Amino acid sequence: SNKCETLPLATRLNIVCVGISPDGSLAILIDEEGAALLVSLIGKCVIHQFYFHKPVHSVSFSPDGKKFVVTKDNLAYLYHAPGKKREFNAFVLDKTYYGPYDETTCIDWTDDSKCFAVGSKDMSTWVFGAERWANLIYYSLGGHKDVIVACFFEENSLDLYTISQDAALCVWQCDTELDGLKPMPPKDAAKEKKAAEDDEELLEEPKGEEIHGKADPSEQETRNKVKYSRVAKYFFNKEGDFNNLTAAAYHKKTHLLVTGFASGIFHLHELPDFNLIHSLSISDQRIASISINCTGDWIAFGCSGLGQLLVWEWQSESYVLKQQGHFNSMVSLAYSPDGQYIVTGGEDGKVKVWNTSSSFCFVTFTEHNSGVTAVTFTSTGYVVLSASLDGTVRAFDLHRYRNFRTFTSPRPSQFSCLAVDSSGEIVAAGSQDSFEIFIWSMQSGRLLDVLAGHEGPISSLSFNPMKCVLASASWDKTVKLWDMLDSWRTKETLIMNSDVLVVAFRPDGKELAVAALNGQITFWDHENAAQTGSIEGRHDLQMGRKELDKITAKQAAKGKSFTTLCYSADGQSILAGGLSKFVCIYNVKEQILMKKFEISCNYSLDAMEEYLDRRKMTEFGSMALIDEGGGGDEGVAIPLPGVKRGDMSYRHFKPEIRVTCVRFCPTGRSWAATTTEGLLLYSLDSGLIFDPFELDIDVTPSNIHKTLSQKEYTMAIVMAFKLNEKKLIQEVIEAVPSSEVDVVCSSLPDLYVEKLLEFLASAFETSCHLEFYLIWAHKLLMLHGQKLKTRSVKLLPVIQFLQKSIQRHFEDVSKLCEWNIYNIKYALAISQQRGMKR
Repeated sequence: SNKCETLPLATRLNIVCVGISPDGSLAILIDEEGAALLVSLIGKCVIHQFYFHKPVHSVSFSPDGKKFVVTKDNLAYLYHAPGKKREFNAFVLDKTYYGPYDETTCIDWTDDSKCFAVGSKDMSTWVFGAERWANLIYYSLGGHKDVIVACFFEENSLDLYTISQDAALCVWQCDTELDGLKPMPPKDAAKEKKAAEDDEELLEEPKGEEIHGKADPSEQETRNKVKYSRVAKYFFNKEGDFNNLTAAAYHKKTHLLVTGFASGIFHLHELPDFNLIHSLSISDQRIASISINCTGDWIAFGCSGLGQLLVWEWQSESYVLKQQGHFNSMVSLAYSPDGQYIVTGGEDGKVKVWNTSSSFCFVTFTEHNSGVTAVTFTSTGYVVLSASLDGTVRAFDLHRYRNFRTFTSPRPSQFSCLAVDSSGEIVAAGSQDSFEIFIWSMQSGRLLDVLAGHEGPISSLSFNPMKCVLASASWDKTVKLWDMLDSWRTKETLIMNSDVLVVAFRPDGKELAVAALNGQITFWDHENAAQTGSIEGRHDLQMGRKELDKITAKQAAKGKSFTTLCYSADGQSILAGGLSKFVCIYNVKEQILMKKFEISCNYSLDAMEEYLDRRKMTEFGSMALIDEGGGGDEGVAIPLPGVKRGDMSYRHFKPEIRVTCVRFCPTGRSWAATTTEGLLLYSLDSGLIFDPFELDIDVTPSNIHKTLSQKEYTMAIVMAFKLNEKKLIQEVIEAVPSSEVDVVCSSLPDLYVEKLLEFLASAFETSCHLEFYLIWAHKLLMLHGQKLKTRSVKLLPVIQFLQKSIQRHFEDVSKLCEWNIYNIKYALAISQQRGMKR
């Protein structure tokens, strides 16, 4: 039951490191500048915010959950972990450890939380005592020729493994067990404490206790102290194989070491003998992080270059989970008619289909050779169409997951937009280089006609949901309406003031919305070719200023406009997005802005701020012009003769925030947007809002319970809907005996039928009373079907929401039944063979 969940919180910049407490209830998230959030993973909320003032490299909780260590610059800080009791400051500094000369990179704790090890970029590893031990305060280990990537303690021991970037592993043995660590005599401890307090009086902020380590302590200092000796050194790389080690993880119970490399290969070794179990290439990008689950069966890999997440079961050598985003940005999306799936197309030429309830991508089509510009579902919901710059429109089958039709034009042309009519028979695509619209038949795959008439690239196509009329928008400042049944003639041409970017029909087909380059959204009654309204939306876009822009955001906004439009499921409001971090939702009738959604608050993206930071301005211009990305850490270093560092042509860039496509879900409960950050889904979460309906003084929870005890079920349901508390409605409906459902449904007022249907649809998602709710849905639809049909347009989102919920259960249960039938057949076959002679 794979499910993915997004936490309702965000940091200001990209998150660099995460530490999770051993009991899994708390997490510390730290961003690029060192701003930290303490998050409760149970309540999914921010408990505390803290600023470390400098970039943090790693954070790690102790196994007993009482302390955590943070490394920044060349220091390690030991903090008291936030406990169960309420405290004023959740982060209390306990000790500061000095020792390494260069930046610290990794942390590992011993099993009993007595000591921890810190690896550094100066090729040394330091072991520190978390408390003041008489025989171990600090210990420095050398032996490597490159940056330390990871260090791990052996189970219940002070023995240590250190791994460096040049793929070398050192095994260190300690002459003392963990039980052999002696506490410092109170006399010495008191003397040291007094000295520390004297120092603290001079300081403005308390630094906690300080421990200064030396790389070469004198002989007198090392007497009667813990000693380490190097037992072995192993090398992963064979001769001439220049491959940096980028990530590692170690499972203490099974002695399993997993190492990931810059070329996308990983190795599994058994320690301390360094026996290779197996190695495999899982990506062509560097493996950024590795984690092993508590039993040691599953290994998770993250590759930041492609956005890959893999979970690998090493014993059976199979994938448990394999997810990957689009390599470049997503360009377009479409909902399936029941709202259960979303299809996205990206600049990397891939078409992906996602499940909205689990948030996982379950199929990827890679047939296109160039960027995908538009995707859409047919009305059945089992065929996905995609148009691409490679000059093809492809149709994919969601039953067998194959590309069963490929539509092409007589002369190769780049397709920029796509539309399919409501019957799913006619496919239309607009070209951006020959200014023509191509029409194909879905059944035969033949080109039916080429519509010429536009004098500029076609920017958008849309079919009327109710009639066979196609609207095409172009950069020649016109929108043309073509009647598909009347020998493809132009029915009407609507003249605009500027280049048209996008066109969309209302779900009932009676209105047309057009967004143009001057930032206006205009509404047209296409039957009479008359304009019914317009929205001046340029100021609502609120552009940000890019780091390299010469002009202010206010000036730049004059040339900006909406690039994507979509009507809501009921047709009363319209969503609009463009090259900024805002998505606007307008009321069509009133022509006013109802709400602005801020897509992201991540300042690691470009064009987020309206005004540039003056602190980044120097006499030579903006600091952003100075490219710091030397290509040192990323990817495989190219060993050119005489070159000491990585690829000198590597450039560091910030992606710009933009919304490429917005679509409303047919169920009317949610909408989705493809942005720089990925695919975002927004939905109505009505669980926390008190939203009563026709409320009277008599409608109280106690009165509802009283009515229910008198077995007046219809009355109780009506009262519960008036109060509109979800928990209460559920309680009332589940109190109705299944034999009474028929009677209650027939006596329910019409107004409450659609409310009840909507409630049933949402209850299906969480409830385990499947049959009971199915009886309710069946009786309601049977008894009120005719009346509901008259209001079908208004009720369509609710019915589709209900269908989506039932369909999901149907798929889950049918899979389970098929599996059970197979198992029973298998058991029968085995039992019949038992008597036979082999």
